Amino acid sequence: MRPWRALTRHSPTLIRAISRTTILSLALGSGLLAAGVALALIYRRPLERIARPDSRSFPMAVVQRGAALAAIGDCAVCHTAEGGVPYAGGRPLATPFGTLYATNITPDEATGIGNWSPAAFRRALRDGVSRNGTHLYPALPYEHFTHVTDDDLDAIYAFLMTRLAVHAEAPPNALMFPLGFRPLLAGWKLLFLHAGRFKPNSGESDEWNRGAYLVQGLGHCGGCHTPRNLAGGEEGSRPLAGGIAEGWDAPPLDGSNPSVRTWTADSLMTYLRTGIDPLHSAAAGPMGPVAHRLSSVPAADVRAIAVYIASSMHGKDRVAAPGPLDREEEAARQHPTGAALFIGACGGCHGQGAPMMMQGRPGLSLVAALQEDDPRNVLQAVLQGIQPPTGARGPYMPAFSDSLNDGQIAELTAYLRSRYSARPAWSNVERAAAAARKEGKEE
Repeated sequence: MRPWRALTRHSPTLIRAISRTTILSLALGSGLLAAGVALALIYRRPLERIARPDSRSFPMAVVQRGAALAAIGDCAVCHTAEGGVPYAGGRPLATPFGTLYATNITPDEATGIGNWSPAAFRRALRDGVSRNGTHLYPALPYEHFTHVTDDDLDAIYAFLMTRLAVHAEAPPNALMFPLGFRPLLAGWKLLFLHAGRFKPNSGESDEWNRGAYLVQGLGHCGGCHTPRNLAGGEEGSRPLAGGIAEGWDAPPLDGSNPSVRTWTADSLMTYLRTGIDPLHSAAAGPMGPVAHRLSSVPAADVRAIAVYIASSMHGKDRVAAPGPLDREEEAARQHPTGAALFIGACGGCHGQGAPMMMQGRPGLSLVAALQEDDPRNVLQAVLQGIQPPTGARGPYMPAFSDSLNDGQIAELTAYLRSRYSARPAWSNVERAAAAARKEGKEE
């Protein structure tokens, strides 16, 4: 007992010394543990370079299937600069955090993916990690591509490896500080990348499941049509509830869709294959190139996509828009300047009896953009027009950004809303027109 009593006489000093040592040890241990966890999250080992595969080594049937899958995935849409070689990258991709530039995915060894193995390609698309171990930005929608099968990714790889090899280095990204520090992406993935293969729903048809697989995976429809949080992650609890893409509203693909006529699998099939449906609208903005690409995809796949989306849009929360309206006289009394602008700029195509209207084009009373809560899409269509993809046929409307000022565009937009919709008038339309004009110039 005596040694213990002796020890207790000095216990305050001893306890303080032990406490300091313990705290320092715990702090050091915690720091080392945190550093180890961070390193484990951040570090991805480089994968070995391979010799560029001979394009003749890929079976033609696999290459053709890969071409269709690449079209569903919009690979060329993002990875081709305006006027550039397909898949050679360089296209600016505007985000709320700055501008990213699409990379070269041709089989060039120096600037493309020519020395990537199929395993490296699969890792990039599923995990967002480059061949050299660098984390990739989620402009590459790997949170969707993670659901794609090995066979489909390998088919896309075969297709890309048989394209023309182009030596083209993408410009450096221009992101706000500190988002250019790529290791931060490991934390983003921890929060928002939910890896796992697609699981079919046994209660649905094979066609529905095929559509679900394509929409949730390669088609990455939620990349535009799902709301995002402040960190840029999709709100998983609100799939396909609407989002923003390149300055345009991507409308909801669920029961809250504002279309006047209910979308059916048949009307969606027509729209996705041709870029226009007589009872709905024409594909504008970022949706135009998507429809153009889907025109070359096997009809069965596009039909499956249409079946799946139609089922999503017919949920119990479906809100029916008012029926087609044309309140010409009332709208003209409220917005005489807008009415005059419509006659001069729009009536030749959209007025009653206009040749375009006799060719099965949707009337403005059916256009969903005029029923939405935000005037963004109407403003962008008036400012930028509707252009068919380069070398393709499709809906066309001239741009009025150079001929109408923001005040005139606001008057015209207010007139259209009043004439063709029973919804409340939009507020601050001139300010919204100025913002839309700025966004259009940044694209």
